[in-house]
Amino acid sequence: MPKMKSKSGAKKRFKLTGSGKIKRKHAYKSHILTKKSTKRKRNLTYSTLVNPADEKNIKEMLQL
Repeated sequence: MPKMKSKSGAKKRFKLTGSGKIKRKHAYKSHILTKKSTKRKRNLTYSTLVNPADEKNIKEMLQL
């Protein structure tokens, strides 16, 4: 049996924290930024944790 491959798109988008949770970036920060408020753009800068409902699927994509 060959090795299982992880999804390369998921490898680029998610990182694991020390406690095993999954970290992600916010969406909507790449273009059409003129109509978005400064506060909204600033809050999209910071990373956040993946919702527990989605963790199982993402761990499967990352082969964890």
